[in-house]
Amino acid sequence: MKNNQQYFFPHKPEAWRPNPWDFIIFFIIFAIFFALASIGGDMNTPYEVGETLPITLDPRALPGYGVRTVIRMFIAMFFSLVFALTIGTLAAKYKRAERVIIPAIDILQSVPILGFLSITIVGFIWLFPGSLLGPEFAAIFAIFTSQAWNMMLSVYQSLKTVPDDLREAARMFHLSAWQRFWRLDIPFAMPSLLWNTMMSMSGGWFFLVAAEAISVSNQEIMLPGIGSYIAMAIERANLTAVGYAIAAMLIIILLYDQLLFRPLIKWSEKFKAEQAAYDETSRSWVLSLLRRAHFWRVIGGAIGRSIDAIINCRWLLTKPTAKPTHILPPALRVPSKVMNLFWDFIIYAVAIGSFAIFVNFILQNLNFQEVAHVFYLGAITAVRIVVLIIIASLIWVPVGVWVGMRPKVAQIVQPVAQFLAAFPANLLFPLVVLMIVKYSLNIEIWTTPLMILGTQWYILFNVIAGASSLPKDLYHVAENFGLKKWLWWKRLALPAIFPFYITGALTAAGGAWNASIVAEVVCWGDVTLIATGLGAYIHEYTEIGDFPRIALGIGVMCIYVIAFNRLFWQKLYNRAEARYRLN
Repeated sequence: MKNNQQYFFPHKPEAWRPNPWDFIIFFIIFAIFFALASIGGDMNTPYEVGETLPITLDPRALPGYGVRTVIRMFIAMFFSLVFALTIGTLAAKYKRAERVIIPAIDILQSVPILGFLSITIVGFIWLFPGSLLGPEFAAIFAIFTSQAWNMMLSVYQSLKTVPDDLREAARMFHLSAWQRFWRLDIPFAMPSLLWNTMMSMSGGWFFLVAAEAISVSNQEIMLPGIGSYIAMAIERANLTAVGYAIAAMLIIILLYDQLLFRPLIKWSEKFKAEQAAYDETSRSWVLSLLRRAHFWRVIGGAIGRSIDAIINCRWLLTKPTAKPTHILPPALRVPSKVMNLFWDFIIYAVAIGSFAIFVNFILQNLNFQEVAHVFYLGAITAVRIVVLIIIASLIWVPVGVWVGMRPKVAQIVQPVAQFLAAFPANLLFPLVVLMIVKYSLNIEIWTTPLMILGTQWYILFNVIAGASSLPKDLYHVAENFGLKKWLWWKRLALPAIFPFYITGALTAAGGAWNASIVAEVVCWGDVTLIATGLGAYIHEYTEIGDFPRIALGIGVMCIYVIAFNRLFWQKLYNRAEARYRLN
């Protein structure tokens, strides 16, 4: 026991003596836990469906609304992180799991938030009858659906492209599967996962109005939060309240960027795949504060050694096993090809059966002409998304490469990009409505940019992650060979960022399908502008609770997204894994 205590707390008693920096850190931690405790109690208040929760546009209520919103987002972020690490690892490591997980993610990321809410709100209210926890968990789950998919895909993409020399080193050091996961897989995936986590937080802000101001089946539930505040401000056409909401969002994003993401970016520099030493350029005042503190630095060291002890715990290591003494005779062994065919048969049977049930449900309630019309609406929305992804790629790929290769610039761009990515499209409705009405503009064209407003940043964040993870020795080799202009892009930059770009563009496309529900129906006060498209169709029938048409709209959206992913994005993923690994 004494040896263990000396291992975890090797410092002398003098090292435990707190200094003024320790008290500053203690105050920050106390403030965070006090906010969690006070707001957590408010979330568990009695509530019955149909009851109106008081929402005010008084700016003095915004700090409390902001805390409640941030707590929902971080709870969703925790579950998104667990989901990304577990499901992403399974998809990357096991072929059979990959055959199920990747198509399932294709479907899930194409289901709009309103589609999830129309199904889950009833289930959560049933789980927590007479309590506000039901709507709260429904809102958290809706935010989770706007965060989890791109994080999971970033882990999947990173683990599929781990360099062969690092895998060989792990085998040489005889690392177990448990150790390899924490010593190789997670560190290699960390830069991309961190940037996608930041993007997920911003994506949660983008869909916050739909998550907190729940409107399903003629029932409206407005949870106290910034999303509901924005929804009420838009409904009452209150520009002043919109300005207060923007200011509150900016302050909150800057706070969690400084307290959480900036230290994580600094910490993640150690995981760069560098063969030469890198220059530490990013800074974090929080890490500097922790280094100056005495008491908390000792506690941090003890936590780090505890994590190392868990990773190296002999009970969690894979022990070499002797050859089994009882081996099945060859006649009873099942070839792997037969097992793969069996699992493929099960997967396709479930998929075909589910699709048959869905088609039967739709045709029992709707006619074929309406189904064909909805596919036509989906084609219109698909054309918009393809054009927008091409334009966003042409703009943000060069910008992302330039920023990612300049860490000092990235420090300035990161919080700005986070705020712009978090900026809900709803807040631009006043400008869009006034511009379209005043100048008699085409609704089909001028509402389209709202679809890419929040999702284009997936491309930028992933390209920055790819460019910043490029080893400097490769950059210097390119300089020595005199690579210039297009040759530099062709031989160095584009191959380096290609796997990251695919993840960003894939998620941006899926997010654009989701955003079409917001962008194709623009409301400001008493004025409502509706563009032609699948998003407007789903929005209309979700509000009135027409479940057959909701199912049809969501089903058609899923079909389009899966078709794009299977025919286009998955082929690019395979190409990235085969040709653009950092070997």
